[in-house]
Amino acid sequence: MILTPETVAQLGSMELRARLVVEGFITGLHKSPFHGFSAEFSEHRQYRRGDELKHIDWKIYGRSNRFYVKQFEDETNLRAMICVDMSASMSYSSEGHVSKYRYATFLAASLSYLIMHQRDAAGLALYNTDVQAFMPPRSKMSYAQELMRTLEEARPAAQTGTGISLHHIAERLSRRGLVVIISDLLDDPETILSGLRHFRHDQHDVMVFHVMDPREVDLGFDASTVFRDLETGEEITTQPLQIRGAYRQAVEDYTTTLKRGCHALNVDYVRITTEMPFDVALREYLVKRASRSW
Repeated sequence: MILTPETVAQLGSMELRARLVVEGFITGLHKSPFHGFSAEFSEHRQYRRGDELKHIDWKIYGRSNRFYVKQFEDETNLRAMICVDMSASMSYSSEGHVSKYRYATFLAASLSYLIMHQRDAAGLALYNTDVQAFMPPRSKMSYAQELMRTLEEARPAAQTGTGISLHHIAERLSRRGLVVIISDLLDDPETILSGLRHFRHDQHDVMVFHVMDPREVDLGFDASTVFRDLETGEEITTQPLQIRGAYRQAVEDYTTTLKRGCHALNVDYVRITTEMPFDVALREYLVKRASRSW
């Protein structure tokens, strides 16, 4: 079962949202060409010669007559840092859709849930003009609850400083891994690409999820409309119908610039809008995960 972002928003807690999104996604995987990807939800692995006997899970042995040992953080294959833009522009939502920030937090929570259940490590960074929260990657499921609580309690505010924030996050990562960036990328493209280049210089793999509201893509407003910059408060009144063509072309030009810049850096770029189900982004993550060996 694939849950829409609006349905997910009605669920009680961030942990419940993440769990149901991922479980629905996994169910869909088994019915799709992606069923070969490893999505086993296990915190154990089979016993190997040399493992300490004290780590054997005897309850599982009693049920299956097979030896399994509990895995620990230093056995993880991947360390993923999920970076979420919490600038004021992320609070925008058009009628009938969740805000970009809520969408980003639901996606970040779902990714961390999926990553940790695969015995990989996930961390979280929240930023606007600079890094506001930094939680280094860990693999314990109890840590996922801390990540989700941080996501749920944070509120978008202040202006965007994606480029400078990415540099500061890169400086705090001590080991190579995967960096996932979830942002509306409303910043100077060259500044953003400079931050991405820092990660690549440090040999991190990078994924960028460019989150946009559907109306930001198509300017689908009919009447005279007042547009207000959520970060500066500046307002402008215009007739959307008269500028729609030029606006759409400007959006395409901007995203093409980002996409080409990411491609040149060997960074995965995915544009998503807030009406899309989360399985689109989760599938992109699994493709990335399967193509690398950390």
